[in-house]
Amino acid sequence: MRAAAGVWRWRHNPLRRGTDLAEAWVALVAVLLIAVAAPLVGWLCGSLTGSALQDAARIQRRHRHTTTATVVRPLPEPSVVPANPDGISDALPRGRAAAVWTGVDGSRHSGALSTFKADNRPGDRLRVWTDDSGHLVNRPMKPRTVRARAVLAGFGSAAATAGLIVAGRRLVVWRLIQRRYVRLDRAWSEAGPDWGRTGTGS
Repeated sequence: MRAAAGVWRWRHNPLRRGTDLAEAWVALVAVLLIAVAAPLVGWLCGSLTGSALQDAARIQRRHRHTTTATVVRPLPEPSVVPANPDGISDALPRGRAAAVWTGVDGSRHSGALSTFKADNRPGDRLRVWTDDSGHLVNRPMKPRTVRARAVLAGFGSAAATAGLIVAGRRLVVWRLIQRRYVRLDRAWSEAGPDWGRTGTGS
């Protein structure tokens, strides 16, 4: 409203300078862009991100499978452990064990697994995710994860768009102010030497 009022106030003001009206128009255009363009960009980016993530999650569900691994022996905890044991992605691993499992293609595999039990014992059974070849992978993305990432992408792009618009407006206003100072200096250089002298201009 202030931007629109600024444009209206400067329309017929006798003290109006060209830069005043331009600055008011820039403010109005920036407000309109933030109100319309930023949400539109956010919605578009969120939709495209969500669609891409849904396709990725669909491919993951098609090529990732659950199987059961059997603990052979516990292992000491390393500083870095494999991610996503037991197919759970929202908890921290507490232990590590050597295990064997069979892939969806029937191939036998063995390796180290991170687990959520600190006291793994031989014979314990763990649920793990494997690819078509039986190698360990992370579980497919959940629908809520896809939605959360799409929403974050939408809000982030909308905020970035609004930030760019504000930065562009400030840059334009800065240029207008610089032009205003140049004109003021030019006018002062013409009138300054005679300022205050009696009879000047008579």
